[in-house]
Amino acid sequence: MTRLAVATMRRSTDPRGHRQLSLALPLTAALLFSAACGEDSATDRDAGAQESSTPGATSTPDTAPSPATTSVPATEGIAITTAGSDFGTMLFDQPGRAIYLFEKETAGRPDCYGECAAAWPPVLTTGNPQGAGEVRADLLGTVPRDDGSTQVTYAGHPLYYYAHEGPGQVLCHDVVEYGGRWLVVTPGGDAAP
Repeated sequence: MTRLAVATMRRSTDPRGHRQLSLALPLTAALLFSAACGEDSATDRDAGAQESSTPGATSTPDTAPSPATTSVPATEGIAITTAGSDFGTMLFDQPGRAIYLFEKETAGRPDCYGECAAAWPPVLTTGNPQGAGEVRADLLGTVPRDDGSTQVTYAGHPLYYYAHEGPGQVLCHDVVEYGGRWLVVTPGGDAAP
């Protein structure tokens, strides 16, 4: 995984005529991939799914710091929808990334951490997940992960992406990795055949 740092500098003048310099440094993680399922390199696995954004602000000593960004707490979580595929109608997120379940997880608790979660990132949410398309709202849920994040579940199955798929791609159905089978999810909550 490659990190791309983007710096934006802006000069402005406050009401008292003092010059102010604001520096925002969002870090954007960019995944470069060409590997098929199960062919990720040791470097890809070790890099993990660590993304961070570190906004900051600087100012001259005469002025008070101003925040680089403002955020509004999310009340609704990630949107899960359905679309057709070679495996029938299945779950996707709103940008169109395929969603999988890990057949090994039978107790409704996530068991995919470390290298597993780097290759198969969990579908995370910061609010109640929202359903669209043929998604059944009564099957949507969440489960806490060991790091304190919240993972989306469907029919009791913790949900995942494959790290090397883009929107609209479904390359890894019925793949065995990390001690279990990865399968796409139907609107009924079962694994696709």
